[in-house]
Amino acid sequence: MRRPIQALLIAASLLSSQAMAGPQEDQRARNAVRVLAEIQGIPEQGIPDKLLDEGRAVIVIPDTIKAGLVIGGRRGHGLMSVRMANGAWSNPVFVKLTGGSIGFQAGVQSSDVVLVFRNDRSLDNLVNGKFTLGADAGVAAGPVGRNAAAATDGQLKAEIWSWSRARGLFAGVALDGAVLQIDDAANLDAYGSNTTPRMIFEGRAAGSPSMDVVAFRDRLEEATY
Repeated sequence: MRRPIQALLIAASLLSSQAMAGPQEDQRARNAVRVLAEIQGIPEQGIPDKLLDEGRAVIVIPDTIKAGLVIGGRRGHGLMSVRMANGAWSNPVFVKLTGGSIGFQAGVQSSDVVLVFRNDRSLDNLVNGKFTLGADAGVAAGPVGRNAAAATDGQLKAEIWSWSRARGLFAGVALDGAVLQIDDAANLDAYGSNTTPRMIFEGRAAGSPSMDVVAFRDRLEEATY
């Protein structure tokens, strides 16, 4: 009886060494893919293709929860891909968004958040550690619709554009004070141990991500084709 048990233990150890995203990470990836698909579905009143095409990195955080009663808070988990030297998009890393606000507010709201990084400086700051939108990097509400020329001077100077959608169409939104950081635990679940964000971006991760995670990169390729 020992040999069958030993064989099962060996097989289990081999399976556990493979980098496979857990159900939670896969669901996050599927939700992010859904948001990208819906962006493509409303070109006239959605995020302009031109802005996605020019992005150095794109973050999609689906179902971000904003709750408040005088003191409010925001929390969400999503994915980020960066544009590589050859113009293609990298495998995504998992990120999380947290933030607080103070004011007269009440209720709970779920919304999808999309961030487009316009330069490498802001991207490097995020990869090297968490940073605060509006403080460590200028963020502005992104313009919507096919005509990206509608952007104001303030929007054009921003390092990051941001959009949100609570119901229906996307709209530019200010996210000053929100904190972005890498979700290391989720990345380890998806890519294996001893994996850093740069290893994921450069295709050097220890393990291969699940099909759901890779689908985010593929959908982003379609959205910016």
